[in-house]
Amino acid sequence: MSRTFALAPTAADLHRALDRHAVPGRTAVVMTMGALHEGHATLIRAAREHVGREGFVTVTVFVNPLQFGEGEDLDRYPRTLDADLKTAEQAGADIVFAPSVEEMYPGGRPEVTLRAGAMGERLEGAARPGHFDGMLTVVAKLLHLTRPDVAFFGQKDAQQLALIRRMVRDLNFGVDIVAVPTVREEDGLALSSRNRYLSPQERHTALALSRALFAGRDRHIALEALRARAREVPSSRARAEALSAIGESRAAADAHAVATASGGPAAIRAAARQVLDEAARLDPPLELDYLALVDPADFTEIGDDFTGEAVLAVAGRVGSTRLIDNIPLTFGTFGDAS
Repeated sequence: MSRTFALAPTAADLHRALDRHAVPGRTAVVMTMGALHEGHATLIRAAREHVGREGFVTVTVFVNPLQFGEGEDLDRYPRTLDADLKTAEQAGADIVFAPSVEEMYPGGRPEVTLRAGAMGERLEGAARPGHFDGMLTVVAKLLHLTRPDVAFFGQKDAQQLALIRRMVRDLNFGVDIVAVPTVREEDGLALSSRNRYLSPQERHTALALSRALFAGRDRHIALEALRARAREVPSSRARAEALSAIGESRAAADAHAVATASGGPAAIRAAARQVLDEAARLDPPLELDYLALVDPADFTEIGDDFTGEAVLAVAGRVGSTRLIDNIPLTFGTFGDAS
């Protein structure tokens, strides 16, 4: 099947293209606000691979005013449609839907919108009141307009991803949500359209965000390894004496001490915060919004006995640029596979 690429500035254009293709395979959408970079291209390539040659991939480019608060960067958010079209086509998109604000909201700000609920008021929601309400409203509209079987989102926006999944489940949207791992630059900085705002000195400071996450991850790996070691050490007196005879009793005791000590998540947060505290003393400084280790189901902080998937998330401002980042962590499974 030969593939042609098109730009659709209106919903009518998009629907004509969808109907004309009479797609025999699955349809996918990648939603963006433009200023496409390698992270977006990775999402588009993942969508193309998922639906195959017979499928249809739509990329949306829309800077949604509903998710920008007062004093945020709506007016200066980069708009690079010509370059975006080239990136989308090269990555495997069939069409770019790039509507105007008037096309998306013909009557002005909509009267009926979605509310993100309690999860939408935590972390990013607390820092940016109303942001997630506006995000969910436009995602719902775009899902209706693009008619996908599957939608691809980046894990860098972890709270956004969690809320979209919750919306799809709670409101019975007939679409699968696929997460794609965060794409990073060589120095570890998570790719973001806002990175272009950073001066060289600001970028140096901004690297503390990813370095803090990696420090927390490294502490987590060490703690999980010690817990695995502790599980391997029997508690019987006879075995302890045997271990002592071969010089392993101290290692066993150390493993047990670390494994049974409370504050595993606290130690992870502390390792990350040390990096962030150092960055607060740089010139220019990092102004921390939050550092959190949360359950991705509801974005509440995890406790010492937590097991399963978690997210270590951070947000901060360098100069006038606000950046977010996160990494996934898994608790309680180190060394369980056999």
